[in-house]
Amino acid sequence: MQSPKYLLTAACIYMASIASAQTRQSVDIKHATVFLNGAELSSTAKISLPQGESEILFTNIAGNVNQQSLNIGADNGVVIQSATFQNNFLVAEVLSPRARAIQDSIDKITDSRSSAQNMLSVTNEQIGILSQNKQVSGTQSGLSVAELTKMLDLVKNRLAGLLAEKDKLNLTLRKSDEHLALLNMQLEEEKRKDFQPGGQLLVKFYSPRATNTDINISYVVPNAGWSPSYDLRVDDLKSPVKLFYKANVYQNSGVKWDKVKISLSTGNPSEGAQAPALQPWYLAFYQPVSYGEGYINSYQNQAVPRAKALMEVAASEDAKAPAAGALNNYVQIDNSGINTTFDIDLPYTIPTDGQSHLVAVKSYELPATYRYYAVPKMDRDAFLQAQVTNWEDLNLIPAATNIFYEGSYVGQGYIDMRNTKDTMNISLGRDKKIIVRRERDKELRSVKTVGTNIRETFVYTVSIRNTRKEAVNITVLEQLPISNDKDIVIEDTDTDSGTLEETTGEVKWTLNVKPAETVKKKIAFTVKYPKGKTINL
Repeated sequence: MQSPKYLLTAACIYMASIASAQTRQSVDIKHATVFLNGAELSSTAKISLPQGESEILFTNIAGNVNQQSLNIGADNGVVIQSATFQNNFLVAEVLSPRARAIQDSIDKITDSRSSAQNMLSVTNEQIGILSQNKQVSGTQSGLSVAELTKMLDLVKNRLAGLLAEKDKLNLTLRKSDEHLALLNMQLEEEKRKDFQPGGQLLVKFYSPRATNTDINISYVVPNAGWSPSYDLRVDDLKSPVKLFYKANVYQNSGVKWDKVKISLSTGNPSEGAQAPALQPWYLAFYQPVSYGEGYINSYQNQAVPRAKALMEVAASEDAKAPAAGALNNYVQIDNSGINTTFDIDLPYTIPTDGQSHLVAVKSYELPATYRYYAVPKMDRDAFLQAQVTNWEDLNLIPAATNIFYEGSYVGQGYIDMRNTKDTMNISLGRDKKIIVRRERDKELRSVKTVGTNIRETFVYTVSIRNTRKEAVNITVLEQLPISNDKDIVIEDTDTDSGTLEETTGEVKWTLNVKPAETVKKKIAFTVKYPKGKTINL
């Protein structure tokens, strides 16, 4: 029976030189738990240890490790005496994979340019020799006219070929210089990016006897994370909503995650685990601060957050989706703790490039009812919505959605469960076959002066025309104004049988519109306000 594993905590980590390492051992990254910000990497290795003390330098370790999170385990009675982590800043290691690829291209083009330059030098020498030979031939008096003509023709043809070769080589050199200039610019751009080189871990062991042992190393790195995105697909209004849960995973840890099992966690270890405590709240008079124009311009020109970039990446992914349900065989959801974790059994390879890489998480089929929804005061289009209940068990996170209807991409939306109650309304895009209009009725418009007040009447007509081949249910929202000023009075309201929400002024009609039918609704009100005043209508 194996002895218990001895775990190394941050308290026993100390800085020491790695120069005395006797053995180098590469570890294999087996599992990555990716948080919304950060990741925990778990690596393994099998090593042989002699009796007594020994040191091993482990490679394929990430850079910029949170040393407080370092955890090392060994079995067979092996004791871990100390550990030292260091980033590997060797010149060959500090370039990102993209930068290394660019540098390789620069090296190849430089070698090719050097060969072309050498050929150009040889060609110039040959041209020089032929030119001298032509002059010598012209001074020879012992040659007949025929022999001299034949020699000059030979020199001419050879010289013409060399001059053409010279032009070709000069063109090659010019193009090489242009390409090298662009590559060098791109290389400098890549070098300015926040690439993290890998690290090394020197561990000192003590073993009571010569033995083999399994080593487990885990640690947290900050340069990684994931953000969710969704594909929503509706085949027709009789089918359920197919929701494909995806993750955009990125990492810049300095080591490649090669065929690694991934768990996606909604946790964020960088937030800290300590609960906050209230401190006394002291009031003071407010002193306004004046900011100059330069400060405002600087603030407005800040870089776009990563979340927006990932949303754009999510929108640009391939529209082809996996078969519903197929992915679920490889994903387990753990809700037992504070955070939700998706354990994905399919291995993934994520390069250390800081770029977003798509990971399929889970798919759902959601029973839904469909309706059309319009707010003609704000937008003249009707929107198709899927109404989904019992969404609480889906473990969703607010994120962008790519929406597909009847096999076509219709646009991008957003799911935000924080503002959703019993029913989640998922927008499926605009339907141009439902024509919505809102116009003020000029014939019923009225402005009268009554004493010291103005009485102005407003009447709006909302029309909904259905050009589809089937009847549609549509919810239409309008609005009555609300006064917060005693001098502004709302009178003679008419909602045309719409449902009025008194506190917000919202008016709602739920309509069934037959094919080729146009339904009209009106909303009317009168506003009384003092003469000489203007209201914001």
